Amino acid sequence: MRVLSKCFQALYSLYALIVWLGIMFLILPPIVLVSFFGKVKGGNIVFYFLRFWAHVWFPAVGIRVTKKWLTPHVKQPLIYLANHASYLDAALAVKVMPLPFRPLGKSELSRIPLFGLIYSRSVVPVDRSTAKGRAQSMRDMLHMIRQGVSLLIFPEGTTNETEQPLLPFHSGAFRIAIETQTDIRPVIYVDNHERLAKIKFMSLNPGPCRVVFLPVVPVKGLTMEDVPHLKKQVRHMMEEELRKYHNYPALQAI
Repeated sequence: MRVLSKCFQALYSLYALIVWLGIMFLILPPIVLVSFFGKVKGGNIVFYFLRFWAHVWFPAVGIRVTKKWLTPHVKQPLIYLANHASYLDAALAVKVMPLPFRPLGKSELSRIPLFGLIYSRSVVPVDRSTAKGRAQSMRDMLHMIRQGVSLLIFPEGTTNETEQPLLPFHSGAFRIAIETQTDIRPVIYVDNHERLAKIKFMSLNPGPCRVVFLPVVPVKGLTMEDVPHLKKQVRHMMEEELRKYHNYPALQAI
């Protein structure tokens, strides 16, 4: 029975990969074309093609995505902060995050031929290696927000493989929110680790993918001295919500 189960799992994972690549190759030519329309306009159009991919792929592989808003959606640029538990997080973001938005991404990937052009339109490239690079990254974020584009940041910085609901948060996302005076909306991806464990593609399996949008956290008037409190506040909100869905070990002091 165990061998049979592994065979079915392998076939399902192969099917999911084929569908993934098939849709991507289908939308690649128009994505390349619209990428030349500029970082804002071109990037916004790229996400409509990527959303088409996500709307087809998730139901095709039996992953049922649902969204829950704890307070109504507001049509303004926000900084969305999401927990990071799986490589499925980025794909799910394409499907559920309000458009237009951009995740942050490593700037070095923008140098890859062809892919780099599409990548640079799909993310806000971030270069933390030099002061000049950090300053340019901040200008790019400000530009996107002023153009009505929200940002998506994973404040844990890496995927969480612990038994706790969240890793410690980095301060960068909260500094960006305060520097740009952009309110924060925490987001919980409830089931992504159950659908796909880290770097284990063969663990992909069908089932629910629930997304919860928590209330907006205002940052207007806050200064850099407020970063520790803001970080603690948002992390507490996200952890409390995650504990409603999973049986984690007892709370740990931060």
